[in-house]
Amino acid sequence: MINIIWFLFIILGIAYSFYTGNISLINNEIITSSKKSLDIFLGIFPNIVFWLGIMTIAVDSGLLNKLSKLLHPILIKLFPEIPSNHESLNYISINLVANILGLGSASTPFGLKAIKKLQELNPKKDTISRSMITFIILNISGFTIIPTTIISVRSMNNSSNPTIVLPIIIIVTFLSTLIGLILDRFINKVKNE
Repeated sequence: MINIIWFLFIILGIAYSFYTGNISLINNEIITSSKKSLDIFLGIFPNIVFWLGIMTIAVDSGLLNKLSKLLHPILIKLFPEIPSNHESLNYISINLVANILGLGSASTPFGLKAIKKLQELNPKKDTISRSMITFIILNISGFTIIPTTIISVRSMNNSSNPTIVLPIIIIVTFLSTLIGLILDRFINKVKNE
């Protein structure tokens, strides 16, 4: 669906530029936006590599497992359908810790492994389970303490204080996670009644 929407935006933009006689603006924008995209990628790439390296060290040293054990009591309450010693809880907690630390790209493999393990517990293989829904909500709402990508982009664009947005990001991502979980529980309760 989103592909169709973007395709329509592109077609409408090109048609409008023909209609107004500004087709050269489209050509210029295509060239400059490609360069801007490459510049952003080249600026963020070293940061991603650095944090993925830090993440690998954290995983290999056991630090990430220790941090994820701090989340274990909370996860047992959020995912009552999952046995308390199930491997999926480890993957979920590592994924959440990585997201909290702003390492979204490093958290993806753990999220995929968590979904795979949750699918093993799922009695209806063709339907998403309750635990999967909750995990997806936690993942999408993305509570973050250190938004490394945003800080990188702000630094690349010569921000005088790239970390000034930290308090706002922490508050907003906390609220989005909290509201997502409240709605998840509410909808599940209504559905089961």
